[in-house]
Amino acid sequence: MSTKLKADALSFFESIIMGIAGSAPAFSIAVAISGLLAASGKVSPNALLIFAVPMLGIAVAYKGLSAKMANAGAAYEWTKSVFGGFFGYFSGWALLIASMVFMVTGSVPLGTATIDFASVIHLCDASLANNVWLTTIIGAVWFVVIGLVLIAGIELTSKVQVVMSTIELGILLIVSIAAFVHTGVGGAVSSFSWSWFGFNYPAGTFASSALIVVFLYWGWDVTSNLAEETKGHEYNAAGQGGFLSIFVTIASFVAFTVAALMMFTLATASGFSDNLIVHVAQAAGLGTAGTLAATLALVLSSIATLETTMLQFSRTLFAMGRDRALPPYFGQVSERTVTPVRTMYLLLAVGLVMIFVSSFLPSIATILSDSVSAIAVQVCYYYGLAGLVCAWVYRDSLKTSFWGSVQYVVFPALSALTLFVLGLYALSTYNTTVKVVGIGGLVIGILFYRPSGYGTRVADILAEE
Repeated sequence: MSTKLKADALSFFESIIMGIAGSAPAFSIAVAISGLLAASGKVSPNALLIFAVPMLGIAVAYKGLSAKMANAGAAYEWTKSVFGGFFGYFSGWALLIASMVFMVTGSVPLGTATIDFASVIHLCDASLANNVWLTTIIGAVWFVVIGLVLIAGIELTSKVQVVMSTIELGILLIVSIAAFVHTGVGGAVSSFSWSWFGFNYPAGTFASSALIVVFLYWGWDVTSNLAEETKGHEYNAAGQGGFLSIFVTIASFVAFTVAALMMFTLATASGFSDNLIVHVAQAAGLGTAGTLAATLALVLSSIATLETTMLQFSRTLFAMGRDRALPPYFGQVSERTVTPVRTMYLLLAVGLVMIFVSSFLPSIATILSDSVSAIAVQVCYYYGLAGLVCAWVYRDSLKTSFWGSVQYVVFPALSALTLFVLGLYALSTYNTTVKVVGIGGLVIGILFYRPSGYGTRVADILAEE
């Protein structure tokens, strides 16, 4: 077994695709935009733009830190290097917990989408999509298949990702164009209004809207976890890829949110928690072909985002094992596939257990809403730490470069503080499930924390090999 990942396996273009797949435009639009509409109402487009600002601040931080410290552990490694082993460990642990929770959030809708797709081509009855047990089993099968692809190697994984994401983005583009053409020729229920980009939020929804948006954008940072395997270290391809991918997802989210507000009443649009893309396609007059394409987009996006989430989990756990923050057993890669297969075996085992435990929850809607909130808490924590790390690493630019200090110190620091506030807000207002996963998920990490494991740098470990 080796401790080195396969260098130069991904191109800059593939890095961008990975970032887009991580945020999962079709998946997020299909299952989470309706929740945003329910929370923010007609100012949902504002929420997508205004709360994208701190996300861009963190993306800038990742870009800056990737340029200085390309590492599979990304936020874990950066936080550890600046703030010490304790904070570094829990930064990595927060990502691991968020990824595990997403195994449920992503797998269950994938099972539902698969049944929906089969029903459109008349292979089964659409009502089966309401069967939590059946959707759980189908989602679990997809989960295992995706895991096997990742185990086969990063190059195969990337090729599969490029094909799926290209088809997904093509479908989203066609459906959104059809939607705006439809509304432009008299098919609009409501006329476009610039007030949708204003701040007239319903009472008490500002922070909750922000957390939904945090979940929507989360995932682009997988590009930094793949930095050791990405070509173009000289121009920071991994960091640039993650940053640029966010703009694609912003455009997709805003386009479909505006289309939904124009094509449906707010009450109707906020109730489309099954697949908003299908409803937009049908209302735009795309018929059965549009329904089939929209359902396919959700299936592909769900697979793609599960894949990138697994990549983040496996690379972070690998880096923590290589650094001896967690058992060194996980810090090695297969000589045949040059991937951290041991981390994947753990992920598959624990993920399957969590997926089947979720089947005992009362409904798919409950699974989704609780998971979104719990994940947002973890993301706010480790993204926020990365923002503060970047501000500290680039603090000397305050004396030498005004633009450099704004870009890599002020912007990331303010973004980090914003996310910390949102995370604390979530813990003070959400239900028991969210609090248990949000706080309990971090607390459980204490059981595996090994203070003596720190002090040995990655370079020292590699030298010992």
